[in-house]
Amino acid sequence: MNYNKAEFEKSYGLSAQLPESNAPEIVFAGKSNVGKSSLLNKLFNRKQLARVSSVPGKTVTINFYDVDTVKFVDLPGYGYAKLSKQELLRFSELMEGYFNQNRNIALVVQLIDMRHPLTENDKGMITFMRELDIPFIIVMTKADKLKKKAYEERLKLSKQELAFAEGVPVIPFSAVTGQGINGIKNYIEKSISDGGL
Repeated sequence: MNYNKAEFEKSYGLSAQLPESNAPEIVFAGKSNVGKSSLLNKLFNRKQLARVSSVPGKTVTINFYDVDTVKFVDLPGYGYAKLSKQELLRFSELMEGYFNQNRNIALVVQLIDMRHPLTENDKGMITFMRELDIPFIIVMTKADKLKKKAYEERLKLSKQELAFAEGVPVIPFSAVTGQGINGIKNYIEKSISDGGL
């Protein structure tokens, strides 16, 4: 897959606006400020194709990118408390609407901040994907922000916290050093060529 062919397509604020799913979709999910835009920019080898918001949780839209005939889908970050009640309702409608449509999801890349324990929202998202039998991998972001001892400790604890995910691949990632990027690309490409992991 040629990641250099990535182009921003469109943002959607309501599930009724979502386009038909006529190509494999690689979906990126995670809490607000977990580093989804940084991962996307690293994959695309661009600095600002995916906009990194200075205000976490500000944008409640699903963003589509066209990448060499594959769709990359950036879901809005969850778990941000400052959204108004109306925005929270729209967020729920948008997320549920996306997954309840008959979409061609090849893989979900679930992002978790390596520095912190799993949140209830993280656990809920992973449980949801397992129940619906959606193929996914877990990417532990911001790996470079931990010193060696803390990194090894968090990696060990993360595996214990993720035991309920039963053997799902876990990849530590750094947008700064590029650690893990090739592994993530391998899983993405395998999910497309094999029709699933």
